Amino acid sequence: MGMRKHAQFLARTVMVQDNNIEKASRLLNSILSKEGIFEQYRRTRYYEKPTQTRRRINFEKCKAIYTEDMTRKIQFILRKNRENPYPGSD
Repeated sequence: MGMRKHAQFLARTVMVQDNNIEKASRLLNSILSKEGIFEQYRRTRYYEKPTQTRRRINFEKCKAIYTEDMTRKIQFILRKNRENPYPGSD
């Protein structure tokens, strides 16, 4: 119980509680995947041709623009302070 008050992880060190190594490894894997370490490893494991690099970077830029635009549209639709939240249903 005392471990819960402490940080679950510090840098990339994971605390193992009650000899539960599976849970600690899952936590470490989730941390590394959120930081993008696995994707970076997969990219650098093999040589990537310059054309493939350009295609990947352009795709990532387009994906970022698309997700930003969609989140902006969703936030616009879900805003609370509208005078008529359901227009056309008078």
